[in-house]
Amino acid sequence: MRWASALSAAAIGAGAVAGPVAAATPSVAAPQRAKAVTSKVECTSSNHKLAKKLAADIAEALASRESMASLSFFDRPTGTSCTSDAAKKYDGASVTKTVILGALLYQKGGTLTEAEDALARKMIIDSDNTAATTLWKQLSDLKDPKKPDPVKIQEFLDKAGMGSTVLDKEGSWGLTQVTANDQARLLRLFTGADDSVLGSRSRSYALELMNQVQSLQRWGATAGAPLDSVVHVKNGWLQRSQNPDVDSFDRGDWKVNSMAALTENGYGSGLVVLTENNRVPEGRPANEGWDYGIETIETVSRAIYRDVYPDAEGYHPSRPTSPASPPAAEPGAAR
Repeated sequence: MRWASALSAAAIGAGAVAGPVAAATPSVAAPQRAKAVTSKVECTSSNHKLAKKLAADIAEALASRESMASLSFFDRPTGTSCTSDAAKKYDGASVTKTVILGALLYQKGGTLTEAEDALARKMIIDSDNTAATTLWKQLSDLKDPKKPDPVKIQEFLDKAGMGSTVLDKEGSWGLTQVTANDQARLLRLFTGADDSVLGSRSRSYALELMNQVQSLQRWGATAGAPLDSVVHVKNGWLQRSQNPDVDSFDRGDWKVNSMAALTENGYGSGLVVLTENNRVPEGRPANEGWDYGIETIETVSRAIYRDVYPDAEGYHPSRPTSPASPPAAEPGAAR
């Protein structure tokens, strides 16, 4: 696995796509859900056996998890894609920062000022919330400063075809609703060769920042990735408060998300896994819900990379012992 400082990304052609293969995961319910949630994993590939194995192994990886999860995966060299509940909306938390970055690069044509470059680097590499808020406001209509309307970010989403993403128009960017499909579309954009939305300079810059993410935030959709690939990652997490105004479904749960792309040395893939209802067992430390979400993502990630790259040695990410929890009064400032 390589974490480099300067990168170039090129699209790798995919082969013909076989028909979809589907595998149903057993019903999985969050503890307070009266009705179980049934997920269906669907995979297509130029290699039908690979598609079948991926669908079965992803379903098995999800079957033991009590939280809710959605995913979208693509691999250009094998012409493979997999999804599970990929249109379901989740609080984006800090994966929203990749959307902000894409919008900034789109609006600026890839040429940032020194100040914008510094903010973008802080936002992605260090997951700095203040930097994200500053750029969100820069890309917003500020007629009502208390409710910045992110119109320029919406322009980017429209151009990128990310029609399922719903921006939070009251400034809580971490509560922007994202889907696994739309975030995977963003990874395709960053790793592709299409200049119609972002030019090559913008795409390389986005990947460079995601490649330089600080070491303790490289967990999640990187787990099991081949060590000879160049990896680009962005994670996000958010614990909802126990306040009465929060829906009982969300109270106290952890939203944990991860997205990663593999490039260079023949690699060309992207994986997004979004989770919620990672509950904290009664009387246990709060970080156990956060850990559970990460474990869900990494269980899925390892299963995928093991199937697609069976001969590769996989990456084992580290992570801090406890997360940085956002202030209860400002849920948009999620890490």
